[in-house]
Amino acid sequence: MRIEEVMTRDPACCTPETKVRDVARMMVEYDCGEIPLVQNAGDSRHVVGVITDRDIVSRLVAQDRNPLDAKASACMTQPVITVSNAASVEDCIQLMETHRIRRVPVVDENGCLCGIVSQADIAQHAPKASTGELVREVSQGS
Repeated sequence: MRIEEVMTRDPACCTPETKVRDVARMMVEYDCGEIPLVQNAGDSRHVVGVITDRDIVSRLVAQDRNPLDAKASACMTQPVITVSNAASVEDCIQLMETHRIRRVPVVDENGCLCGIVSQADIAQHAPKASTGELVREVSQGS
């Protein structure tokens, strides 16, 4: 099975210039814990980073920096790990395990954002043993 069959298509995204408060609002609105950051070039959206709820807390709030005044670039994670929409689910699981990440942006052949895949997406479509291994590997040391 290919990852494009299980990914969430056209996920919410922002730019490095987006205010963190707006990113947090997007997380609430879309019930998600990660927002990809993109640089728009025409109709293409090249992924340049991601921002998670944990990034906001650990890189801003815990360091006494005001998240209301900050831009997403102040706490985004980069370089960003992405997976190709043509990759298999098993290849994606391996990537997530290797990098110990719970979500990964999906890019097309031009490197443009076309989706996102989470552990929950994997759990709904992959064998239980694969899902269990993914959760175990990603959660080590957390």
